[in-house]
Amino acid sequence: MNLRRRILRGRSELDPGTLRESSAAIRELLLDQPWVQMAGLVACYWSTGTEPATQGLILALWKHGATVMLPVQRPDGDLDWAVYDGPDSLVPGPYGIMEPVDVRRGVDAIRTAALVIAPALAVDRVTGVRLGRGGGFYDRALARVGPNVPTVALLHEGELLEGVPAEPHDQRVRFAALPSGIARLVQI
Repeated sequence: MNLRRRILRGRSELDPGTLRESSAAIRELLLDQPWVQMAGLVACYWSTGTEPATQGLILALWKHGATVMLPVQRPDGDLDWAVYDGPDSLVPGPYGIMEPVDVRRGVDAIRTAALVIAPALAVDRVTGVRLGRGGGFYDRALARVGPNVPTVALLHEGELLEGVPAEPHDQRVRFAALPSGIARLVQI
């Protein structure tokens, strides 16, 4: 079975209580990290469905003074970025994912982020390669991030794997955040 389908099926079987607890644990673990607390500009994403929820994390970062940029999907398959300015600053985008109404900062705005939080279905614990949904949106965005910027994929338990298939364009992350802890992917 295709790894993406297997993970998506596993996520669909998670009950709402587990999803809430998982997301809360990830949020608290991240907010406890000095490198998260000190990040003045954070690029994040608005989670949907059974992804680890980012809404509480985004709100907490924003309330603690960080500027949070969220992606705005472009027709050419790339991600633009706009600043989150509270819950009322969002509208549904092309795929129903909430996007900020703020001025678009351009695809290169992610270069200025001090912390990047990216979605993933799985991450290879050895190489840091992240498995996305297959559209390449985040691979293009992560390719613009500097080598010393912490990049973090949010995962459910069981999604940090030994061996994730990789293509030449697939980007790596430096950390994987799971409810049980934050894994530093040392080979990066």
